[in-house]
Amino acid sequence: MAAARRPGATRRTSTALLAGTLGLLSPLTLAVPAWAQAAPADGYFAAPPPVDMGKLIPDSRQPDKTYTQTKGCVQRSTLGQNIEIKYRPWGQEYLQIAKAQDIVKAATGSAGGGIRVAVIDTGVTKHPWFQDRLKSGGDYVATPTKGQQPGLEDCDGHGTEVAGIIGAKPDNPEVGFVGVAPDATIVSYRQLSENYEPAKQNSTAGSSSPPSSSSTNPPSGSGTPPPTGGGGGSEGDRTSPGQSNGGRQLEKDGTAGTLKTLAEIIRGIADRHEADVINMSVDNCRPATGSITEGEQQVQAAVHLAALAGIVVVAAAGNATDTCPQNDQPDARKPKTIVTPPWFADDVLSVGAIDETGSVASFSVHGPWVGVAAPGTRIVSLDPAEGSSGLANLTFENGDKASEIQGTSFAAPYVAGLAALVKAKYPQLDAKGIINRIKETAQHPAAPGGRDSFVGSGVVDPVAALTQVLPSEVGNQASAPPPQLAQLPPANDHSSTPMIVALAGTAGGVVALLITLFVMHTIRRNRPAESDTSRR
Repeated sequence: MAAARRPGATRRTSTALLAGTLGLLSPLTLAVPAWAQAAPADGYFAAPPPVDMGKLIPDSRQPDKTYTQTKGCVQRSTLGQNIEIKYRPWGQEYLQIAKAQDIVKAATGSAGGGIRVAVIDTGVTKHPWFQDRLKSGGDYVATPTKGQQPGLEDCDGHGTEVAGIIGAKPDNPEVGFVGVAPDATIVSYRQLSENYEPAKQNSTAGSSSPPSSSSTNPPSGSGTPPPTGGGGGSEGDRTSPGQSNGGRQLEKDGTAGTLKTLAEIIRGIADRHEADVINMSVDNCRPATGSITEGEQQVQAAVHLAALAGIVVVAAAGNATDTCPQNDQPDARKPKTIVTPPWFADDVLSVGAIDETGSVASFSVHGPWVGVAAPGTRIVSLDPAEGSSGLANLTFENGDKASEIQGTSFAAPYVAGLAALVKAKYPQLDAKGIINRIKETAQHPAAPGGRDSFVGSGVVDPVAALTQVLPSEVGNQASAPPPQLAQLPPANDHSSTPMIVALAGTAGGVVALLITLFVMHTIRRNRPAESDTSRR
């Protein structure tokens, strides 16, 4: 009789074990797709892939191809007017630059003296307000004109205006404008130009005479603030208020400048330690495709090397245009536009732009990689024309339309200049320490964690960056910004992973219950037959 019962008991035990096993595995089986759901639908993340240092390329110290000049360089009109602005630009007042400079002067005797800032741009003109602090870095566009040093020609005008915000020092006390770090040394690298284009196969650079230069002196009495001299005659950040033409784009058709030469310059600066701070008001904008290009990998490796060498790398966040769409999607972690070098936020401090109301400028590209923000509208800086000794706050659009100078290109040098001041006052800080000080002392936005994708950690506060005692620098963990009591409804950027996992677990439990009920039902149906067999 015991032997007769053994097959039924065995069957029941096996069935129960099978039911239990299925009950345990079902939630796990159904939960597997939840991990895939944690990523955006296209598999793309806002963070770049890990750095591949094998992509480092050597610095050739020359252009990557032959370029031919196709447009005339910026120059002043034959009137030769150089009007000097006697008021301080709003950006200087907003950031209290004069007070910040006094703090550093009191501690070190100068405002950034001995600090070298590399400007990778369209070159820098030898403006008299740089005194003897403008140095040659290199030319990656064309062979310098006879008698000129590499990097000290600015056919476009963009790089001189950028460098002026960093280190200009007027010799007239009545001039209100002054660079953020007016005693710092500027090291210029001409890396791109929209006045040059790749030479055709049957031509070589210099085979034809350069086009005649065009006048860029704004008409008298035009615009507000008052016209003050010629601006750049280039296709740079020259737009009407609230718009932007995209600034300086790398790898743009018909222009000089590639990610490859940008990576070479950064590598060379790091290897030879030619600068303490790098300013890049140039970038490459493309759709987010879930991949990384070889040129981007080269730049990523180069900026990582620079950061390891203790160099503060600052970059413009980029300007939104028809070809560089704004990241206005609900979930900031799923960008539709990628901007390089700002994308590499682990090693690059990218700078968004605000306008004179303190609001984020409409053209400033958003992204989770944005580090901080600074003034980027109604810009005043050095007149970039050869032989000029004045300032510019207007430029030309399409050859005859005077408009204000603006863009994230001009917000970045405010932060690069601040980094030079912080480096001068706190020489013991490494690159990450300087960036951390600038971020922690910024005017944090009213957002969770004290940062957002518009202005990052907030608008920079130079006075605080130069005076505040940071907990992280004295062995304590920095306190997180307190949550705001009143906030707008959150964006639709929550993760669906917890809900998917919960539903999967519930579904698994239901499946296990159904299996158990089925097994018990089967056992009950088999009992009468087993009883009859045992009685026989």
